[in-house]
Amino acid sequence: MKRLALLLSLVGVVGLGVAFAASAGGNSAKVVKFERMAPVVAPFTGSTMPPNPIRGINGGGVPWSIESGTGFLRADGRLHIQVEGLIIPARGDNPVSAFRGVVNCLTPDAPMSGVNLVTDPFPATMTGDSTIDAMVDLPDTCIAPIVFVTNGTGSAPGAWFATTGTG
Repeated sequence: MKRLALLLSLVGVVGLGVAFAASAGGNSAKVVKFERMAPVVAPFTGSTMPPNPIRGINGGGVPWSIESGTGFLRADGRLHIQVEGLIIPARGDNPVSAFRGVVNCLTPDAPMSGVNLVTDPFPATMTGDSTIDAMVDLPDTCIAPIVFVTNGTGSAPGAWFATTGTG
């Protein structure tokens, strides 16, 4: 009977330790969680002089608007962005068939403009709705991360249409 009680206690302690380790962060801890995104507006639009890029990423060529933008970035690199109504108000729609997520991190090697971590494209509707669910390879040191929704192809970040912030 004592052995059974000891065994059950040991199993309970090990179980609590595993649960604590899983919930104490590890690589699943959220680095950034956001409930809002700001659309690109003047003076951040375009790449004409004087350009006003954010961390080296130019804004879209014209102002955009957004109904909602939420998401998170986890320490293991999982990036989740949900946008609704990301459109060009002058057109009344979104002319881009796919959005991409970009995470910019300041690092010791790039302390001014940081490094851009770009996802593959994710489908976007004409009404500006899209879900980006991807993994990015975060550097060991990622200071002041910013999350963008962009266009673009290849490894270039493209132009940003929305970013973490309020707007």
